[in-house]
Amino acid sequence: MEQPKNSQLGSARAWFIWFFAAMSFGYAFFHRVAPSVMVSDLMAEFAISGAVLGTLSALYFYPYVLMQVPLGALIDRLGVRTLLSTALLIGGIGSVLFAVAQSIEMAYLGRILIGIGSAVGFLSSLALAGKWFPPHRFAFLAGLVMFFGMISGIAASGPLAIFVENYGWRTAMWSLGGFSILLALLVFIFVRNAPEETKKEEKPKETWSAMWKGLKQATSTVEVWKIAIVASTMSGPMLTLGGLWGTPYLISAYGLDKTDAAFLVSFLLLGWAIGAPFAGWLSDRIKQRKNIILAGSFLVTCSVGAIAFLPLPPLWITICLMVLVGMCGAAMTVTFALVREVTPSNISSSVTGIVNSLTVASGAILQPAVGYALDQLWMAKLSMARETIALIIINRICSYFYNLPIRSNN
Repeated sequence: MEQPKNSQLGSARAWFIWFFAAMSFGYAFFHRVAPSVMVSDLMAEFAISGAVLGTLSALYFYPYVLMQVPLGALIDRLGVRTLLSTALLIGGIGSVLFAVAQSIEMAYLGRILIGIGSAVGFLSSLALAGKWFPPHRFAFLAGLVMFFGMISGIAASGPLAIFVENYGWRTAMWSLGGFSILLALLVFIFVRNAPEETKKEEKPKETWSAMWKGLKQATSTVEVWKIAIVASTMSGPMLTLGGLWGTPYLISAYGLDKTDAAFLVSFLLLGWAIGAPFAGWLSDRIKQRKNIILAGSFLVTCSVGAIAFLPLPPLWITICLMVLVGMCGAAMTVTFALVREVTPSNISSSVTGIVNSLTVASGAILQPAVGYALDQLWMAKLSMARETIALIIINRICSYFYNLPIRSNN
């Protein structure tokens, strides 16, 4: 979408406003990863199995995924400020409810509300990037917001493990609730949907009927679903290993304690934090999307395959492979720029929502699936075996059937 010339595009004010949306995504990603360092505490507190814990963690993803497509259209209709501040408030309430939960059902409800509250952050950051920055910086900003998310994920690994060990998981959830409510207030006060000059030149907001028509157009576009499937297969390993099961795997396979294992798994997220903005920057620089996505897809498959099928290697090799999973998988951020370029500008937020929904759905599917597989293996007193990671590889291999037909304007 061509933007009118505006002195505020890319200005200090633009960065200030965009920063709050990026922080919101960081908060959302913190919640994605947080259960990985609470596994033993939550299983003992609620007397649940690995499969139930996987479901508890995945309940974050279900409302998140279901809301992405309509949220993309609603952002165009209502604006970032209203939706994001409301969502953060809901997420804060969910965190507090989780903190005081005395039953698994109450914890389920809290986790669902957290998922609802987290659903708006990433889409908001991309929407503000499209309004407040020149188009040629979009892929870099998509990668940079991923950087915020991964840094938060790292904080939810080793540092959170230390906090939980000293103060307990309930105190951690109380703190997250307070932070979310404070951030909701700051978003409402400071965030603006678009520069004032641009808003004057824009058309009036579309009617509800036009919004649903655009949503229907987005969901019926085949190219969008192809790109979304590729994005999901690239994010699945990170969400499964870095988001939940990587820490228990290192504990079981290498005999590490929880804090050390969580710290080492955070290197996977560090790899993603480095790879995402770099892939976005390189994509903008060389004006290529598809080739970067293909390269990242191939390399992350090789890395996950090595973790799955090599005999148990030295710990440092496993960590290096996890870093590669993160760095190479992070190339999926380029799909958000690609999908905007191959679809009409009037449905850009809607198609972004579709891609993001399938990206997060990979975690919702794989986390409980791996939990179920681990339940079977734990019964036989085995560590995380090849079959569990093979689930991820099956998910990854699908990308090659969908990468080749993707049309790119570059």
